[in-house]
Amino acid sequence: MSCPHLPEGFDFTDPDLLQARIPHPEFARMRQTAPVWWCAQPAGISGFDDEGYWVVTRHADVKYVSTHPELFSSNTNTAVIRFNESISRDQIEVQKLIMLNMDPPEHTRVRQIVQRGFTPRAVRSLEQALRGRARSIVETALASADENGSFDFVTNIAVELPLQAIAELIGVPQEDRSKLFDWSNKMAAYDDPEYAITEEVGTEAAMEIVSYSMNLAAARKECPAQDIVSQLVAAEGRGNLNSDEFGFFVILLAVAGNETTRNAISHGMHAFLSHPDQWELYKRERPETTAEEIVRWATPVVSFQRTATQDTELGGQRIKKGDRVGLFYSSANNDPEVFDRPETFDITRDPNPHLGFGGGGPHFCLGKSLAVMEIDLIFNAIADVLPDLRLVEDPRRLRSAWLNGIKQLQVSSAGASGVSGAAGPGAAAGS
Repeated sequence: MSCPHLPEGFDFTDPDLLQARIPHPEFARMRQTAPVWWCAQPAGISGFDDEGYWVVTRHADVKYVSTHPELFSSNTNTAVIRFNESISRDQIEVQKLIMLNMDPPEHTRVRQIVQRGFTPRAVRSLEQALRGRARSIVETALASADENGSFDFVTNIAVELPLQAIAELIGVPQEDRSKLFDWSNKMAAYDDPEYAITEEVGTEAAMEIVSYSMNLAAARKECPAQDIVSQLVAAEGRGNLNSDEFGFFVILLAVAGNETTRNAISHGMHAFLSHPDQWELYKRERPETTAEEIVRWATPVVSFQRTATQDTELGGQRIKKGDRVGLFYSSANNDPEVFDRPETFDITRDPNPHLGFGGGGPHFCLGKSLAVMEIDLIFNAIADVLPDLRLVEDPRRLRSAWLNGIKQLQVSSAGASGVSGAAGPGAAAGS
């Protein structure tokens, strides 16, 4: 197999790299020359006592690993591909209590319980309330704009609906949603020096969520209500979650359901304002395919990992038992073997077999239908209330080893001078 000719020391999980851009040119080179490639790392730099991981870049290979949990474990080293080098193994082990980091059959048991809250009926029951909330969020953002009509899209719009949806879903009082926002930020932003968050602070935030959730669960056991918490915990011992399990489920919601949807919305707005033809098309026709293309383009999770449970082969490479395998969704979602003109943001794209909700298998995103609904509702509200929105400056990206995050996106609704974001290959997946 050809050498990919990457610079010495190049690492697709380097948080400085991902703060600057998504490495689409390098991904394209890997798909062509070394679709399964060993990335050497100094021992311990990612929190794991090994010498690197396999980079998996093709759509087909990412799907294969995702759908074969008997060969590739989420539990052995968790699904997070890179922690801080200061993290202890005990801190990693604690994260195995989160459903994302479980393997069948334990994962199957927990998922069968929590999916009660994500049935089509359960999600539809939220739509009317969330539609009103989306409209109110956008109107409030407009009212809070400065004298130039400028405001930060992330904090004023993108953050709010996912938080309110989670609060609505599990019965968290809306006045407590800022706590969830703060805790989830601390858990996910430990790589960004602007937030000065250490692994210890992130762990403390996780424990705060667990403690809060356990208290909520205890209250519902004492006095059940018509909400998902009661469904999941009130009949503990009869196929329901215990208090600890419920607490770690809320951690998953706070990060997987909040951070990812927030970043999809932020990248989606940037994509629209960088591609005004698509924004005009959306305002005019509101295609049902829009949300799926936003998720493909954004790919909020750049990568997760699995660990080989036995010696196996993938993409022509021998994978040894215990090797970590990185699934790079940002690359898979731009694979020209699967997508026509993947570098083009096209809200009418259909079919759109992207892997933004995972590559299938047991860990396919449980909240996909809720996330799609949130994206649809917020962009419908933006198109109705802020149809003339403009980009004021390029987004400020999160420094993270595995999240494609935007922490600030300054926009204007009143003709502030804007800059057009770069389109083309370098902007694919919401770079």
